[in-house]
Amino acid sequence: MARSAVSGAAAQTKSQRAYEWIRERIVNQHFTPGYRLVLGTIAAELDMSMVPVREAVRQLEAEGLVTFEPNVGARVAMIDDTEYRYAMQAVTILESAATALAARSLTVDDLRRARSINELMVESLDRFDPRIFSTLNQEFHAILYSKCTNPRLLEILNTEWARLGHMRDSIFAFVPERSRESVREHEDIVALIERGASLHDIEEAVRLHRSGTLRAYMTHEHPGETLGQLII
Repeated sequence: MARSAVSGAAAQTKSQRAYEWIRERIVNQHFTPGYRLVLGTIAAELDMSMVPVREAVRQLEAEGLVTFEPNVGARVAMIDDTEYRYAMQAVTILESAATALAARSLTVDDLRRARSINELMVESLDRFDPRIFSTLNQEFHAILYSKCTNPRLLEILNTEWARLGHMRDSIFAFVPERSRESVREHEDIVALIERGASLHDIEEAVRLHRSGTLRAYMTHEHPGETLGQLII
């Protein structure tokens, strides 16, 4: 009886240690939203069996920090879903306008650099890493809007991107299928700028592109929710 109690206490201690270890990495953004928690790897890192790790993950799931998906397993949850939604709506409006205003100032070299980055994104699809893809994605768009002729608009846009923080670096972990559509749309946007399309058409293409990513995420996270009021 006493031995059983000691064993139970030890298991509880290990579970608590695993819980604190995982939670700390989520809070510190070492494990970003969408990051897959491989229980066996964590157990090996902590030198314990998978049982206390599984208990720790269940506790984190109850707190809303972790989600379970069929055929995927445990992932770090999007911590502030509402903040992401509002920030992306703002970014969609701001970036589409900034890109349109920058379009006539972009050089052949600018468009060549944008295409080169998009080609790297295409090459990365077969060995997909959401964070690398997101970093390249941000670099691609920054080239297209960085020469915006309205400095105030550019300042507000950069502020909104900063507000998104780590959420922007991990969104494709939730919707990796969106990545293939995204790179095709990138080429369409560059082609519009290259041939001197109207600023309205350029603005609309960027707006639909950005809102497409938001729609994909919201559909994934809220499959039963009406999206009409959420998307611009």
